[in-house]
Parts: sequence; C-alpha cells; structure tokens
Amino acid sequence: MPWSPIARERPDWMTVRAPSQRSRFGELLEIVRDGNLHTVCEEARCPNIGECWGRGTATFQILGETCTRACRYCAVRSRKHGEDLDPLEPAKVAAAAQRMGLRHVVVTSVDRDDLDDRGAVHWAQTITALRRRCPETTVEVLVPDFLGAEEAALATVLEAGPHVFNHNIETCRRVQPIVRIKGDYDAALHLLRRAREVWAERWPQRPALLVKSGIVAGMGETDDEIVETMGDLRASGVDVVTIGQYLQPTPRHLELDRWVALDSFRRFRAEGERLGFGSVFAGPLVRSSYRAEEQQLAATGAIRAAAL
Repeated sequence: MPWSPIARERPDWMTVRAPSQRSRFGELLEIVRDGNLHTVCEEARCPNIGECWGRGTATFQILGETCTRACRYCAVRSRKHGEDLDPLEPAKVAAAAQRMGLRHVVVTSVDRDDLDDRGAVHWAQTITALRRRCPETTVEVLVPDFLGAEEAALATVLEAGPHVFNHNIETCRRVQPIVRIKGDYDAALHLLRRAREVWAERWPQRPALLVKSGIVAGMGETDDEIVETMGDLRASGVDVVTIGQYLQPTPRHLELDRWVALDSFRRFRAEGERLGFGSVFAGPLVRSSYRAEEQQLAATGAIRAAAL
C-alpha cells in the first residue's frame, strides 16, 4: 500500500533534526535501556524525541508495549492480550526518573482490556514509587479509558496522588468512531469530569487536581470541530489542552487528511484562551507530553491568578 500524496508532501515546518547519540539524548537512552523500560517517545515515534530527551525529559510507558486496542492512527503494536506485568516496573521507573534528575515526570500506558482492573493497581504502584523515591518531582499520568472498570480504576489511580491527570480525547465527536473503534467521545469527557469530582469528594484537603487532555488534528475533522471539542473539554473541567498534527505512521494506518495550517494552530491557541484554559499548547509538533512541565506551570499560574 503506497503512502498518500498528502503524507509524502510534508511541509517544511514538519521537519526535525535527528538526535545525536553523544548528547543528553544518548544519556537518557542508556538509562532507559539499562532499566529495560519502554517510552511512548519511541513506541509512538514522536517527532520531538530529540528535543525532549535533549532537555532531560521522557515519557515512560508502563504495562508493556502491546496494546489491546487497534486505533487506526496509533503506531503502538496491538494484540488481544498484552505481556505479563513486570512487578518490578514501578520501582524501575522511579529509579530511572531519579537518575535522570526529572522535576516533572510523565507516565502513560497502553490499553490493557485483558486485565480485570485494566492495570489500575500497577498504575497506582508506579505513582507511589515515584512519589517516594522522587518527593520533589511532580507526577503526570496520561491514562487510558479503563473501559468497563472506570470508577474503580479512577479511584485507585487518584488515591496514589498524581499531580496532573491526563486522558486524551484525541479527536472530535464525528470522527471518533472512525479512528478509535473502541473509543467513546462522551465516555472520555465523563472520565475527565469524574477525575476532578472524585478528587474533590474523597480528598478535599489535597491541592486541586490539574486535569488535561489532547487533540490530534488532521484525521478528518474541521477546524470548527476542533474548537467545538475544546469547548466540550473546558465544560468538563479540563485545565490544559494540547493540539498537534497527526503523522501517519505507516501506509497501513489511517490516511492523513490534511496538513493543518499554522494559522489554524494560532486560532486554536486564541480560542483556548477565550474559553478559559489555564494553558493551551497548539502547534504542528505538539504532543500531549511535549514540554509537560511548562504546561503544568503555565496552567497552575493562570489558575492561581484567576482565583485572586
């Protein structure tokens, strides 16, 4: 199957430099390899891996490298059953984060519909290990939808005390059934809303939870639909939104619909500010965990200012 003409005609602004093995990138690569860890930076073929790893940040991927979903846009491999869980993985992730000297760590995972708790206990163990070993580090979690075990899984993950809760809605309501066969637009909004509600109900003494979501542009939606999705996210209590360009991983994946214009990303940022998001990161190379610490700090500052 050949690449689509659009995918072959990559604009100049989508060009990135290959990372140098003799830089901070190489150092982090060695730490990841030593711990036999997975990163979404590699699994999802993120274009920012050189920049982020060069800045000393990485996004750890737990629960293995096999996803039980088969979303049409995603580069992560999929099967009906994932690998056996590594009981030492939480400790390994925490040790790697400490070696890297991270001030803000992002953890994500594949979907594990084959596990009764959808991996929630393993998630909680990872957060706990990070908070114990790196007490000055803020922890951001980018979770799956925990389909079929949402409430119990949400409570388990939140009890461990992450600082930022992220679940990506990915695309607009109309396109969702096309690109995410098992995904559900309203279920994603509900999970984001419930994260804030459960946090406030169960742990009112804790600082407010920062809630975040991300959108991928270029999968068949329109600019207006992206703005509409941003409105739905904000109405569901989301503080931070990221919007980036879809990159077709292989000819077998969902065909790229368009290269989103730079003016469109500028419009998304302006609309996000109008809607009241604490932080809006929108651009061709933006990904959910791109400069995640800056996103968190910007949103926290905006929320504090609004409360004055």
